[in-house]
Amino acid sequence: MKSIIPAQAIDVPHEMTTTGFELPGYRIHQSLGVVRGVVVRSRSVFGTIGAGFQTILGGNISLFTELAERTRLQAFDTMLHQAHLAGANAVIGVRYDANEIMSGVTEVLCYGTAVQVGPAAHAE
Repeated sequence: MKSIIPAQAIDVPHEMTTTGFELPGYRIHQSLGVVRGVVVRSRSVFGTIGAGFQTILGGNISLFTELAERTRLQAFDTMLHQAHLAGANAVIGVRYDANEIMSGVTEVLCYGTAVQVGPAAHAE
């Protein structure tokens, strides 16, 4: 599956993201605003049929789980790229949201606040 973002080195390392509003060991120097990654996906006919068979057996519907994970990762990576373009080296307050746009078509949004951080000063 191809991404709409060109392949490149990690823009903002995953360890420089948090769902919290502080990054342990770092001090926020500047807030650069909200950044987001949006992916809109539809289910394929074949995937829907395969998932239909999995529902008969019960349990985890792995085809949809895999699609959801790939979609969230793409939205997350797009958000990190946008943070890098904004001049950030970290993203705080990371959240996900998903909405069904129409039957079988879902929008996944990953968003957070792009920030510039530096090492926290330690009191001696």
